[in-house]
Amino acid sequence: MKTAVEELSPTRVKLTVEVPFDELRPSMDAAYKKVAQQVRVPGFRPGKVPARIIEQRFGRAVVLEETLNDAVPKLYGQAVDEVDVFPVSQPDIEVTKIDDGEQIEFTAEVDVRPTFDVPDYQGTEITVDSAEVTDADIDAQLDALRQRFATLTGVERAAATGDYVVMDLRAEIDGQNIEEQQASEVSYEVGAGSVLQGLDDALVGMSAGEEKSFRTELVGGENAGDEADVIITVKSVKEKVLPELDDEFAQLASEFDTLDELKESIREQVRRTKLIDQVVQARDKALEALLEKIDIPIPESALKAEIDARKHNLEHQVAESGLSRDAYFRLYQTTEEERFAEFETASARAIKVGFVLDKIVKAEELGVSEQELTSFVVRRAMEMGVQPNQLAQHLADNDQLTLAMVEIVRDKAKAVLGDAAKVVDTEGAEVDLKAIYTEINGEEVTEEPAEEAEERKAEA
Repeated sequence: MKTAVEELSPTRVKLTVEVPFDELRPSMDAAYKKVAQQVRVPGFRPGKVPARIIEQRFGRAVVLEETLNDAVPKLYGQAVDEVDVFPVSQPDIEVTKIDDGEQIEFTAEVDVRPTFDVPDYQGTEITVDSAEVTDADIDAQLDALRQRFATLTGVERAAATGDYVVMDLRAEIDGQNIEEQQASEVSYEVGAGSVLQGLDDALVGMSAGEEKSFRTELVGGENAGDEADVIITVKSVKEKVLPELDDEFAQLASEFDTLDELKESIREQVRRTKLIDQVVQARDKALEALLEKIDIPIPESALKAEIDARKHNLEHQVAESGLSRDAYFRLYQTTEEERFAEFETASARAIKVGFVLDKIVKAEELGVSEQELTSFVVRRAMEMGVQPNQLAQHLADNDQLTLAMVEIVRDKAKAVLGDAAKVVDTEGAEVDLKAIYTEINGEEVTEEPAEEAEERKAEA
């Protein structure tokens, strides 16, 4: 087999492949067997029709077509390996010559990963946040803990922002009650930002036993998007009461006996979180600094596929939310146009990041051990709330283990970038990432712990 490569653009090539007929022999034998199973010839059992009879009765073209259908995709794969290109799309294949008994020729146009060099990344100067723990950090954690253990106490006054109300809701269009748009005994924090526009404004100032209506756009159900009158009946008003910060609270909220012990534990947790964040920032910023030095053309097909995947995921999220499109985007304080514009930018960056990290993976000869793959599955299972063996089976059944391994080695490539950088914090102090690894768990951190990853996902 002989393969010639023609560069059509920095991201697209044309392969011209010439194949001697002898190399088609296995596919041709398989084609005869397949055709023999499909045809019926008097005097022969199914599958036992000789090749010469098949050609006499049905023509050699039938066999050649079946042969090429089997052989060309395999030959294309061999050609790609021989010329060392990295396809990022499905090829456009055309058989251009069939010299029966001698050779065939076909062409394949395909988008490929562009050729580029990765600049030296040793000693890149990176600045990360300080890991110093302040009293304000401790107070913020204590306040969050107090919020978790707060109690609701009924009050004899009008509702204000931050209060909780128990209410009944119903909706009417032209005086007609909409049965699916009603709910009883709904507990809601005033000012929480309901997708039902106008609800918070209507609740402020209402007392238990009062009824009020306001006009708004329905966000779910068959009447999503329609204007309706929503009637609120407040059943009760409660205010949030935070527990006192004392030893009794420490015993309630933790395993510690005193508030000082609790504060010390929080200080250690905050420090650990800040150290992990320094590692994450160092890797992210080292990668960003490298990306700024490289101009990489993005294959159009790869960009389109990435954008389409994000749009498909968005459609699924909107459908799963049960909200109208307007209400969904209002909930996330954005618009459909803004999200699509973000997809364009984020998709191009994601592809570029993948190209660069894969280069580093190859240059550094990074791989994935069985233990690393197991740890990855366990972490992901924890984040998703499923059993590790269940997730592992899902990945195997859907041919996604390779994608998991790609994600692992790319994370290791980011670690290489972070470790190669010269890292200082905002106070000017040098940050030793390897010392952080040792302090945290005695080994290199190759990925954010599940808790931090989950928090970042929620923020995103």
